Order: sequence, then C-alpha cells, then structure tokens
Amino acid sequence: MNFTPMNFVENLRYMGLGMLGIFIVMGVIIAFTAILDKITSGKKNGEDK
Repeated sequence: MNFTPMNFVENLRYMGLGMLGIFIVMGVIIAFTAILDKITSGKKNGEDK
C-alpha cells in the first residue's frame, strides 16, 4: 500500500463539489419549506395570531 499525499490534494476538488452539492440541496429544502409555510399559514377568521 503506497501513501501518496498528492492524491489527497487532487481529490479535494471532488470533496468540495460534494459539499457544495449538499449545501445547495439543503438550501433548496429550507427555501421550499419556508415558501410552503408562508403559503399555508394564512389567517383564518377569528384568529389573533
């Protein structure tokens, strides 16, 4: 088994893209949830909140 530190450096790009993808998906889910909350939380007759 050979240890080549340069392979780690070369793979940082792929790790960064994977993390970016995770953050994008999380952002989409959060935005979708916030939009649904605003759409469905309309005031009903007689509600104070």
